[in-house]
Amino acid sequence: MIKYSEFARKCSSNAVYPLSIAEGFQNGEIILDDEENTRAVLFWHYAGFAYLSGDLSREFLEKIYHNFYQEETERRFILITDNPEVTDFFSDKSEVGFNNRIEYRFGSEIEGVCKCNYKIERINPENYDIIQGRIVPSFSWADKEQFLKNGFGYVVVDGNKVAAVAFSAAISSDEVDIGVETDEQYRHKGLARALAATMCREILAAGKKPVWAHAVTNEGSRHTALSAGFVEDRRNTVIFKN
Repeated sequence: MIKYSEFARKCSSNAVYPLSIAEGFQNGEIILDDEENTRAVLFWHYAGFAYLSGDLSREFLEKIYHNFYQEETERRFILITDNPEVTDFFSDKSEVGFNNRIEYRFGSEIEGVCKCNYKIERINPENYDIIQGRIVPSFSWADKEQFLKNGFGYVVVDGNKVAAVAFSAAISSDEVDIGVETDEQYRHKGLARALAATMCREILAAGKKPVWAHAVTNEGSRHTALSAGFVEDRRNTVIFKN
């Protein structure tokens, strides 16, 4: 799949999720408009996020509409795009809904973001199994072994309980998208911010760029991103199945 890396790298709405598939770090599908003369590619990540790159034809968009919006799929299909022609194509389709996703780039580390009264541990084979929640490694990684081999992350531990987690939701040779979740009873203690800062330091030390994204309605994620040194970069359209 490495031959599709250039398509992934040129995906203007988001490159890290497409590249994570094309470079073999994470699972997903690569769907071509034409097997012999490929001009456009659809990258469908294990997490359910899908991205388009290349010279799109109406025929390819029709194929996507039929296969992923009119038919049932084995996992969710959420198309994320900054292309107004794609948005316009789906605008009159009754099967779809729309919202927006905010994409961030890292600005600079903010002093004092790492204060935490609990123990921070790197995710390992032992604590991986006690991580619970929705935005956790199993959200975007096919299995524990793949995550521990290709990804990384940290947890805040309170006794035998994981109070918060931050991890590489998507990873490429250039960027790491950070996923964060805090257990409800541990929120508003700065744990997500502390973990995000820990992640950013490791990502930068590896010569990569930390990135962050969330639904426009997720004020908690927005607060954490801004407090950890991220700045809003752009907004994409999210096209989901009703």
